[in-house]
Amino acid sequence: MSGDAVTILDGSTFVVCDRRGDIEAGADQPHGLFFRDTRFLSVWRLTLDGAPLAVLSTDDVDYFASQFFLVPATGSIYRNPCLSVIRQRSVGDGLHEDLVVLNHSSDEITLELRVDADADFADLFEVKDALAKSGQHSTEVRKDALVLRYKRGEFFRETRIVPSVEAKIDADGLSFSVHVAPHGEWQTCIDVIPNADHDVRDKHRHGSMHNPVPNMRQSLDDWIAQAPVLRSSWDPLCHIYHRSLVDLAALRFYTDVMPDVSIPAAGLPWFMALFGRDSLLTSYQTLPFTPELAATTLRVLASCQGDVVDGFRDEEPGKIVHELRVGELTTFGERPQGPSFGSADATPLFLVLLEETERWTGDTALVEELESNARAAIEWIDNYGDRDGDGYVEYQTSNPETGLENMCWKDSPNSITFADGSPSMLPRATCEIQGYVYDAKCRTARLARDVWGDPAWAAKLLEEAAQMKRRFNEDFWISEKGFFALALDGDNRRVDSLTSNIGQLLWSGIVDDDKARSVVDHLMSERLFSGWGIRTMAEGEGCYNPIEYHNGTVWPHDNSFIAAGLRRYGYADEAARLSFAVLEAATFFDSRLPEVFAGYSRQLTGIPVEYPTASSPQAWSTGAPLLLIRTILGLEPGDDRPLTDPVLPIGIESLHLDGVPGRRTGYKSS
Repeated sequence: MSGDAVTILDGSTFVVCDRRGDIEAGADQPHGLFFRDTRFLSVWRLTLDGAPLAVLSTDDVDYFASQFFLVPATGSIYRNPCLSVIRQRSVGDGLHEDLVVLNHSSDEITLELRVDADADFADLFEVKDALAKSGQHSTEVRKDALVLRYKRGEFFRETRIVPSVEAKIDADGLSFSVHVAPHGEWQTCIDVIPNADHDVRDKHRHGSMHNPVPNMRQSLDDWIAQAPVLRSSWDPLCHIYHRSLVDLAALRFYTDVMPDVSIPAAGLPWFMALFGRDSLLTSYQTLPFTPELAATTLRVLASCQGDVVDGFRDEEPGKIVHELRVGELTTFGERPQGPSFGSADATPLFLVLLEETERWTGDTALVEELESNARAAIEWIDNYGDRDGDGYVEYQTSNPETGLENMCWKDSPNSITFADGSPSMLPRATCEIQGYVYDAKCRTARLARDVWGDPAWAAKLLEEAAQMKRRFNEDFWISEKGFFALALDGDNRRVDSLTSNIGQLLWSGIVDDDKARSVVDHLMSERLFSGWGIRTMAEGEGCYNPIEYHNGTVWPHDNSFIAAGLRRYGYADEAARLSFAVLEAATFFDSRLPEVFAGYSRQLTGIPVEYPTASSPQAWSTGAPLLLIRTILGLEPGDDRPLTDPVLPIGIESLHLDGVPGRRTGYKSS
């Protein structure tokens, strides 16, 4: 998205507009009001006497509200405008807008204020991929409302636009005849009410942006108040921490699967939906800070765990869902209907998060509740994930038309390539997924022994994990290069590109101790470490590009897990250095780490360079500062209270985190 775009969101409802507050959907701008994977406004343009307004200032009041201070252009720097317009906006399950016209002169002012409106009802996939619509549009002009409709078979969407004062309404928008007394003001409210399958959620109704009805049952103030309190000698860290908590609150949404609990959506604008991998990793990152996200994420994902073989959706028994969409294309089967299962890593990550949640919260009731889901996940790993019986989890979609070629976190089609740039063959077993599986079996073994009372299964899992670690360190290790292969491909070749994936192996604990030093040296070398973070692919590799999505950029979430891995293997100084570099990068993005930024060297650019289409906020980048803080503090759960072993980076002299819940005082699910 453009750096000039202004976004507000409340769960799966969000607005993307320009700095005037106008929505002008175009091929290069995903502007619009989006609700339940559909764009309910594609045009929302304010004019005064037929002319657009100029921007004085734009203010993000809250994650769900913004305001725009506007004036008519005078055409001369020597002439000041005699009136101004304040445009205040909030979102919930729709959009509420307050318009205020202020007269700064001693004369009465008469003018026409107009809002042009339209809705293309594009599915989010259609916006992203510029696809054409297949249904019929219609418009109804009522005395008190403009109603825009779209219908395709039984699929129905409607946008109802309702002003609070009398307006002249036509098929293209609303016009107001405005008379403002000397030094007076005029105002109106407009509600934009989405109707999805005759489900009308009318939340604001001519209220005020200062009195919204947020989707979350827990207010933002309560959410912040319940989180640990951070104090630091490096003041930017306090702002980064607060920004992360606010963005986590903004990204929470309720799913149709379990409408009574909220989980984090993946990211704005393309991923405001349930994504298994994203919610799992974000919940892991945030466990010591907002532990309730983990329990709800686990329950939601367990409730839609795979139970049949369905090639179109890549579903298999025991597999954890990848994505859940509710728009037009999924309704008509042009994208997988219901949950799709296009990731090979969400299933072991489900087990990792389940055990980590019990470590932090002591919530054995949750672990007991999800025992059958955990057992099914292990069965998937052994019987479906391991496609050829070689002990590794490989992937290859059963739906090549719409399925993902790469079902790992680096899911771009060109992300798993050899050092010379040549492509690898499917099916692929990427290295980090094997690390997740190893960790999952170790963690599940502890739960089997300590919670489920099944020591025999625990012993079996531990033996399988030990054998896997031994074989992995033989099969994936490229001795002549001193690092692990990115993957084993379908021809059983080691994919020999040097990538950040080897850092996540440290987080999982699958690396033999005698190989860790070499891995660390590669990670912290100039080829991988840009100065702002570790690149996804090393400089000099055949497909390296500092602005390629997965082949040279820096991903904050990736770096947060790499830093945790460095700390796990005893490289605390390197972990602190990496953590601080990523946190420093956040100061150049208004304290909010984006999904991804360019991999240019810090010496070359002096600042971290934006990636043009990065999601922001994005869940696992929002969670990254929290895991980095945990890593710097050496924060781990203890029986009575959390344990710390801080190693501070140069640049931070003191860091305090108060109110971290322990196992006995922490969150317990109901």
